Amino acid sequence: MSIPGVSLGKEKNFPWLGVTVLLGLGFLVGQWMAWGELKSRGFFVNTNPNSSFVYLLTAAHAVHLAGGIIALLWAGTASLRHKPIEERRIVVDIAAWYWHFMAVLWIYVFALLGFAR
Repeated sequence: MSIPGVSLGKEKNFPWLGVTVLLGLGFLVGQWMAWGELKSRGFFVNTNPNSSFVYLLTAAHAVHLAGGIIALLWAGTASLRHKPIEERRIVVDIAAWYWHFMAVLWIYVFALLGFAR
């Protein structure tokens, strides 16, 4: 039986933890670039209520994404440091629950925004 991020024998690599961290960091970089583009076009936080909401929503997403990246780095560190299997399993489970909760939350937010139109 294999648990992502938890080595149960000869398994030495954990590609999904690393890939997810890289994708998350890539998203944060892309978000930073998008804010720069908005700024260059004169779309600031205090321009109007709509721009404030866009910045608030994307900043909240970035903060939650950073929290998820920290959880994944913690899981990866626990795995690489060969912590006891129970500790690694708990760390990976917590990170997985966090990411799944955030996915469901953002689906809810997008559905709510869709119904608000």
